[in-house]
Amino acid sequence: MVPSDFKSLIQRFYHLQSERIETYRLFEEGHEAYLRTGPHYDFDHYKQLVHEITQAFSGISKEVLEIKGRLHNEFDRPDLSEHIEKLQSKEKQKLELTAKLQLARQQAQDHPEEEGCEEKIQDIKHEIIKSNEALSEIMQDFKYDSEECD
Repeated sequence: MVPSDFKSLIQRFYHLQSERIETYRLFEEGHEAYLRTGPHYDFDHYKQLVHEITQAFSGISKEVLEIKGRLHNEFDRPDLSEHIEKLQSKEKQKLELTAKLQLARQQAQDHPEEEGCEEKIQDIKHEIIKSNEALSEIMQDFKYDSEECD
């Protein structure tokens, strides 16, 4: 379904962001379950999860980019499409950090004797927190600017 008016397009965008948050939660839960299968990991099951998560993120991003284009072209709102551009970039960074965190957690679990693993995990977690704060700011700006015309 492609929303035809401005308000429903904005609502669809918010819904997609909620889906993205839920997808991160499922990814995290799936990774925790995967780690519990160690030291002889159930990699096939985890690989399937990563595939499904990738498809979900890809579908969300594709639709968000369509909304970005419509906001810019159809509704003449380059300010809102710029917010979405920034958001997509931060989401990409957050996903990369999430993958790094998962690898670091497995490394720490597989090699508890290794120095620096916990510090690396904490550093990545801190970067994810900063990323989430930046995403929140972008969403606030988007909300403020999109409600200006109400």
